Amino acid sequence: MGFKITTLPISNYMTAYPIVVDPKVSLIEAINFMVERDFGNLVVSDGEIPKGILTEREILKAITDSKDFHKLKVRDVGWQPYVKLSLGHLVLDAAQQMIRKKSRLLVFDGDKLVGIVTVSDLLRAFRKTQNDSSLDDTVSSKVEKCKSSDSIFDVVKKLHEKRIGSIIVDDMKGYGIFTERDLLKSIVSDKFDPKDQVGKYSSSPVIVANVGITVHEAASIMAAKNIKRLGLVKDGLLVSIATARDIVDAYQSGYQVTNPYLEDLSEYISG
Repeated sequence: MGFKITTLPISNYMTAYPIVVDPKVSLIEAINFMVERDFGNLVVSDGEIPKGILTEREILKAITDSKDFHKLKVRDVGWQPYVKLSLGHLVLDAAQQMIRKKSRLLVFDGDKLVGIVTVSDLLRAFRKTQNDSSLDDTVSSKVEKCKSSDSIFDVVKKLHEKRIGSIIVDDMKGYGIFTERDLLKSIVSDKFDPKDQVGKYSSSPVIVANVGITVHEAASIMAAKNIKRLGLVKDGLLVSIATARDIVDAYQSGYQVTNPYLEDLSEYISG
């Protein structure tokens, strides 16, 4: 029997005491740390109150601006704003804030930072619940594609313009995929060149499941394969990509806002 999502406290599922980086740290050092620890986010702070969160998105933009990573500090590329939650909030509160505000979430005990809530944390919590439904209403049917011969620079520019985190490489066997995480791994390579062919840094084949899969089934595959994107196929053709955020959206969409005063209890920090 699963847990009720309306009773799960965020304190039991957040990533406790997240890594904090000073804005004066070199960007390449921060990227290396993210790759080594398999992190997608680093909290940026030069004091007690975090300024924001460094994500793969800022690094993506730095490439489109043709900046030299070895000369940049974290402060040069900026950071994402975040929603400030307290230990008293529920998992469902956090999921609704992540989807509604499209923002990162930090958890505080008073003024002290005690945790970060990632999409993986939320999926881990939702998988313990009884709720299950179809992904059909939350997954986009539009799949962005590129060729393996396209340059990393051109692909990253497309990711940035479309505000997406991955792209399908459609001329690789079983389809390939290039993600923001693949970008970070390519950057720390000694031979990284934005003009390199994207196929050199892509993964294949894409892990897929059939259209009509439930959120529980999709979340379980993602957890087992340690992935955040799952291809959905129909009659052998790739028709959409389900992201971890899509699954969180599908889980939380069946509930009304659990706390009508959540907007007043949470604080949006723009850094």
